[in-house]
Amino acid sequence: MKFDGDIKIFLNEKYQQFCRPEFIAEDPISIPKKFHRKEDIEISGLITALISWGRRSAIISKANQLMQLMDDEPYLFVTQAQPSDLKRLENFVYRTFNASDLLFIVNALKVIYLEKGGLEKLAQEAWEQHADVKMVIVTIRRALLEHAHLPRTEKHLANPEAGSAAKRFNLYLRWMVRENTEGVDFGIWKCIPKSALMCPLDVHSARVARKLNLLNRTQNDWRAVAELTDHLKKFDSEDPVKYDFALFGMGVYEKF
Repeated sequence: MKFDGDIKIFLNEKYQQFCRPEFIAEDPISIPKKFHRKEDIEISGLITALISWGRRSAIISKANQLMQLMDDEPYLFVTQAQPSDLKRLENFVYRTFNASDLLFIVNALKVIYLEKGGLEKLAQEAWEQHADVKMVIVTIRRALLEHAHLPRTEKHLANPEAGSAAKRFNLYLRWMVRENTEGVDFGIWKCIPKSALMCPLDVHSARVARKLNLLNRTQNDWRAVAELTDHLKKFDSEDPVKYDFALFGMGVYEKF
């Protein structure tokens, strides 16, 4: 693809249009936005991101329900819940994500926070060792899967090493890493530069990217994520994933 100044201008306009606090209420990021403690944001954000597929209204409804089951104290719940407390999670289900998956995530996060220093520490150590966001995702995924789990649960933790686009993990990292200059993303993880983030790729953003000739690969996999992100870096090398707002917004709100 040749650098196209007109597309850059167009994408920047769409970024300004859609990266606005007014859109938060309709987006899953509204769940971690309820919290102020860093650990609450991290935990609620990860769990919300992991169930972020399907209708956004349903995602938000179910994630809100889950936070209520945790007494709107996700960090305290994850780290201090007793077996009797965990029983309240046993009827939770969202599409194919059920109570067994949820209980695994909660128990795995307990170990990560009480024994491994938390999610950001895992991300920081992975970044310092590999300087590769792909390996940050792989490291977090591996740490979660160290806890006992059913084989079916692994499908909810996308694996970029196996070629997955890992949309939900990339979305989560965008939330954690990008500063909230516009009042949207959090920017609470300072260990990874935003220039290294990979664009979350779903059916909406992929469709728009192909129409704009930003993506040639027909499969929505990690190679497509890399191709799209490389193209977006031509428009803003320091913050390529800001264009996720433009691509997703055009795909959802404008049916581009």
